[in-house]
Amino acid sequence: MLPWLCVTFGVAFGSALVPFVSIEVFVLALMTQRPGISWAALGAVVAVAQVAGKLVYYYAGRGSIHLPAFLHREPKPMTPTRLRWQLRTKRLRGWIEGIKERCERHPHWMFGTYGVSSVVGLPPYMAMTVLAGLVRMPLHTFVSVGLVGRFVRFSALAASPAMFAGWFL
Repeated sequence: MLPWLCVTFGVAFGSALVPFVSIEVFVLALMTQRPGISWAALGAVVAVAQVAGKLVYYYAGRGSIHLPAFLHREPKPMTPTRLRWQLRTKRLRGWIEGIKERCERHPHWMFGTYGVSSVVGLPPYMAMTVLAGLVRMPLHTFVSVGLVGRFVRFSALAASPAMFAGWFL
């Protein structure tokens, strides 16, 4: 069981960094192939790995981690096409800035939204981790709410194959 939990930790950590890796599919496949693995242990391992991986995005949102130079864009001259694009996205940028300001004024909203996102996945968890860093959510709150939410999500997901097998077989 321990080797599978270590592999799961690596996949979960990688999926937290690279959004194209689906930890949900991995957990479901693992639990259908290895039903002897504890759903609670698997949920805990995935929760810890996911929150550890998302700390990179949290610190990037806070401005503590700086991107390498090759990822920075050089300022481009304002062309008519760029000006039209800025005018089209002005409303969206204002909306995002308004959300950020409201979250800073009402930290409990951010706490609730982040908690729901860590369980349900909507709004997207990756976006919420960056927003949590932007609004300077305390680190202990970020980690504790994220761990609880991710544990609930992935424990339920890990237990679902056995629950469905019990219902239908």
